[in-house]
Amino acid sequence: MCVKQVSVSLDNTPGKFLAVSEYLGAEGINIRAISVADTSDISTVRFVTDNPDKTINVLKSHSYAVKETDVLAVEVPDHPGGFKAVLKPLRDANINVTHLYPFLGRGESGQPIVILGVDKTKEAIEVLQKNWVHTFGREIYTL
Repeated sequence: MCVKQVSVSLDNTPGKFLAVSEYLGAEGINIRAISVADTSDISTVRFVTDNPDKTINVLKSHSYAVKETDVLAVEVPDHPGGFKAVLKPLRDANINVTHLYPFLGRGESGQPIVILGVDKTKEAIEVLQKNWVHTFGREIYTL
C-alpha cells in the first residue's frame, strides 16, 4: 500500500530530533516508522506517522523544510529469506528499491512490515499486489 513518508534534514547536534518528536507528540501524532541517515553535519530523518498531513503542517509551522514522498508499506514473511517475496518481483520488473526501513508494528496477519522507497511506485504496487495474491492468496498489507 502507498503511504506518505515525511523527511526533514536536521543539524547533527544533541536534541534536534527530540524537538521534532515533542512537537509531533504535543499534537497527538504517532511516529510509526523511522529511518535516520547521517553525515558528520546533517541527518536526514525519514518517517511515517499516523497523520502525515498534520505532521507536515506541524513541522512547517516550526520552520522545518519538509519533503513528502510516496512509499510502500509491505508485509514481509517472517522467516529466513522472507525478503525474497518482496525483492525478487521488484527486481524482475526492473524496479529499484532506493531505501527500506522497518515499521514499528506488525500487519493483520502478524507478519512484520517494511517501508520501501522505490523508483516506480505505481508499478511496484501492481507487481507486489499481483505477486502477493498469487503467492499468499490475499492482498498485501494495508495500513
